[in-house]
Amino acid sequence: MKKFVGVLLALTTIMVAGCSSGDTATPTSSTSTSSETKSETKSETKSETSDTNNETSKVWVIATDTVYIPFEYTNENNEFVGIDVDLLAAISADQGFEYELHSLGWDAAVAAVQVGQADGLIAGATINQERKDSGWIFSDGYFDTEQTFVVELNSDISSFEDLRGQNVAVKNGTAGASFANSIKDEYGFTITVFEDSPTMYQDVILGNSAACIEDTPVMAASIKSANLALKIPENMANDSSAYGFAIMSESSYELLDMFNAGLANVVASGEYQEIVDKYLK
Repeated sequence: MKKFVGVLLALTTIMVAGCSSGDTATPTSSTSTSSETKSETKSETKSETSDTNNETSKVWVIATDTVYIPFEYTNENNEFVGIDVDLLAAISADQGFEYELHSLGWDAAVAAVQVGQADGLIAGATINQERKDSGWIFSDGYFDTEQTFVVELNSDISSFEDLRGQNVAVKNGTAGASFANSIKDEYGFTITVFEDSPTMYQDVILGNSAACIEDTPVMAASIKSANLALKIPENMANDSSAYGFAIMSESSYELLDMFNAGLANVVASGEYQEIVDKYLK
């Protein structure tokens, strides 16, 4: 495609120069006008080619978590996969943009976008007002979920009241952590913060915490795939909310617009549902 554009612009230069020479009134004027036209045309051609190369060479850097099953994780074949991973690939193909996906862990991924080392974040990030107020700019929602408390397989805990006097494990900076903090005083439990989900799960399995809190589809998939000795009690979840792709700089609005447009297209085509079903059914 780049070679085709270069040939086309070169032909345009020759044609324009030829027309300028033929339309002049005197030989002296003709020579001057032709030379100026060639110079201007070459300059314009160089500028246009440079602009085209800049556009085509743009590679967006997108940060994500390391383990957040089924949205992003490394499978048994050492492949980085998940709903977020496949959805981003489908949207990129639909919109024709290039990207690099960096699996950094939740905290590091958020920090990378905040300081401009990454252009966007896709990591099962819940859309909420607290994040918007702190500078997160979200896409349209692409997956609805809720946050639920999770307990050890043989635990008798079945309600928020049963958490009184107990400790709850949470993952730093997540919607689940916000939910737990919002009700800890009402139900009288303490909180321990972890940097990743697997360590948080183990804290409950080992009996150090009575419960942890996680997004329901993530927890269900993790229990199933890793055969974790955990269970999800009924009626211990918050209201449903949506995940969104996020940017934190106005310079990335182009990427956000392409994400939204591509999301709408893959939903309409049925490809979105195929991706979700691949990991949840």
